[in-house]
Amino acid sequence: MMLLVAWYLQCLFLLVNKEFVVLVRRKQKLQESLHVMMVQLVFFALFFFAPLHIHACGGSTISIEGDEFWHMSKVLRLATDDRVELFDGKGGIVEGVVTATSRNSIHITAAGDVFHLSPVGPFWHVAAAFGSLKGGRGDWLIEKCTELGAKSVIPLLSKRSPSVSDGRNDRWNRVVTAATKQCQRLHSMVVRNPMDLSDILAEAGSYEAILLADACATSLGKGLPRVEVDWNGLLLIGPEGDFTEEEKEAIIKAGALPVGLGPRRLRVETAAIAMLSAVTLLGDSQCSTGT
Repeated sequence: MMLLVAWYLQCLFLLVNKEFVVLVRRKQKLQESLHVMMVQLVFFALFFFAPLHIHACGGSTISIEGDEFWHMSKVLRLATDDRVELFDGKGGIVEGVVTATSRNSIHITAAGDVFHLSPVGPFWHVAAAFGSLKGGRGDWLIEKCTELGAKSVIPLLSKRSPSVSDGRNDRWNRVVTAATKQCQRLHSMVVRNPMDLSDILAEAGSYEAILLADACATSLGKGLPRVEVDWNGLLLIGPEGDFTEEEKEAIIKAGALPVGLGPRRLRVETAAIAMLSAVTLLGDSQCSTGT
């Protein structure tokens, strides 16, 4: 009887021990998976803007100061031997390794020569009357246009949106830099100085297509002309309350095609993002399929 009990306890111990080993292995695999995920997250975070230092060759030292230094050292707390990627916003990118830090700068040794990529079109320029938007809505428009690949954004001045607050362009450029790093685009979006509608229309000849957001027009999906890779297109989005009838007439006379964005009335920033998203997807589809 005692032997039977001992045998039973031994079997129970082995069973529990086996389950324990399985649990330990599962925990180890989970930890390994989490580690891989963290490495990937860190990799995507180590992408920094260095416009003045990008002309480096393999083995040269690049010193980073200012906002990027603060982000690297105080926020991410990079240390020696951490790997980073630096880009200049003009298509140049170089990989490097942190070799030293000081009170006001961080020093990176380039692992190779700078690699340059040319921009690929079509290129869409967004002219929207968003200068008077409040509550961060203008910042949101700039951020999303950057992420979606707009070539430039023009704060449009019209009769119902005649001005832009002082200092907004500086803030918008900081938003562009942050969004460019986040989405890892190599060519920075340009935020142009505010322009009157008449001045924008004076440049109409430099665009292969001009699309006007118009609630009463045919759907954009049906009205979009064939897009070519080397195109420059302009998207016009009016202010809250829309363009006046006189402004619409001038826009259409300049060669713009009115297009609809659906049955609902959209805010300025929503219309801009919806329009840019649609032309980007439709344009990419046309260019890739040749239709």
